[in-house]
Amino acid sequence: MLKNNGKKAAVSAACTLGLCLLLLALVLQHEHPRAQVPEQVSQEDVTGARSEEQARAGSEKKGFSAYFSTLTRARREVAKPAGSSSAPPASGDPPPAEDISVDDVFIAVKTTKKFHQSRLKLLLDTWISRNAQQTYVFTDGEDEELKKKIGGHAVNTNCSAAHSRQALSCKMAVEYDKFIESGKKWFCHVDDDNYVNVRALVKHLSQYQHTQDMYIGKPSLDRPIEATERLGDNKMKPVNFWFATGGAGFCVSRGLALKMSPWASGGHFMNTAEKIRLPDDCTIGYIVESVLGVRLTRSNLFHSHLENLQQVTRSEIPKQITLSYGMFENKSNIISLKGAFSVEDDPSRFKSVHCLLYPDTPWCPPQVAF
Repeated sequence: MLKNNGKKAAVSAACTLGLCLLLLALVLQHEHPRAQVPEQVSQEDVTGARSEEQARAGSEKKGFSAYFSTLTRARREVAKPAGSSSAPPASGDPPPAEDISVDDVFIAVKTTKKFHQSRLKLLLDTWISRNAQQTYVFTDGEDEELKKKIGGHAVNTNCSAAHSRQALSCKMAVEYDKFIESGKKWFCHVDDDNYVNVRALVKHLSQYQHTQDMYIGKPSLDRPIEATERLGDNKMKPVNFWFATGGAGFCVSRGLALKMSPWASGGHFMNTAEKIRLPDDCTIGYIVESVLGVRLTRSNLFHSHLENLQQVTRSEIPKQITLSYGMFENKSNIISLKGAFSVEDDPSRFKSVHCLLYPDTPWCPPQVAF
């Protein structure tokens, strides 16, 4: 009888032990959520933890502690705010393709003698004053006062003062030749109603190699311009191409400018312009796109009076390359900027823009709240 009771007790104990082991296994499986392992934990960590668990059954607690410590560290890495890691934070600006300075840029300003006082003086007092060595003024008449201010950077093209396609192309031809002579990396053309933010210009150009074929600017049309190319012997061919408007400014890399030489150097530019009977900026687009097959790289950082300048906000001004002023839809078209000067004192808003960008300018009012 006692023997039978002992057997029953042993069987009962064994069942109890088996049930406890089963419950323990279920608890461990619940505590071990394999499907929730984050991507940051490598497969080697997980495999290593499992091997350690199987090899050392007597030290499960220690093995699981190490495993969950790994998970905790991984979760902390995921939860870290941006920029808190040892790696450098990602910047919103792409890395420069080429390290250039303002001395690598040839800035050509096209004007006419009758605008020397009303337009050019404003540029000389603002952005040109900071970039006189990089800026060349192309005009159509002698001006001793202008020569005193910028010396040989005042270029009398001896072109007509008329606002005709022939006169405009004549000045552009001189601009092109002067740039080639300069040996600089970038040719940038603007008009006498443009404010040039040279810091933003250099930063933008540094995204490209000057040896590449680069033509950068903004079209003024919403479609390619259509023209007729005169081939001689009364033969003509229709062509269409995009061009960057000179009213907003545009830039051409030296690599591309050299390829333009057969159609742009010397007197060739004017001859090319006559083939399509279009002004200077259109002729640049024709040579680049239609003849050489290089596409315009568009940039919304260039602005002309042909667009609504009210849409440029104060916070965006430091990033823009060119600004302008004039009339748009029969209304005054200027940057909307409350700043250093009233609209009456600064109708173009260029002085206010300049004081925003260069508050250390001597004539800027101190402690201006924009």
